[in-house]
Amino acid sequence: MKAKILFVILIIFLIATVPAEAQCAMCRAVLESEEGGQAAKGINNGIVYLMIFPYLLVGGIGYAIYRSRKKARRENKL
Repeated sequence: MKAKILFVILIIFLIATVPAEAQCAMCRAVLESEEGGQAAKGINNGIVYLMIFPYLLVGGIGYAIYRSRKKARRENKL
């Protein structure tokens, strides 16, 4: 029961997103001087898009470890 609640909370955290404004100081200084702000919006979206890859890598490694441990546990039972 406790694992089920933890799983539901994890899914909620993964689904719920909050818009983020992420720029380095140099990018912000250059892009604030631009008129219109379209390039700034594009740079910001690119930064947020690139932030997902470290999470995907860590998740993939975690899944591979989980799968290998589950396989080892199953072989030890036999």
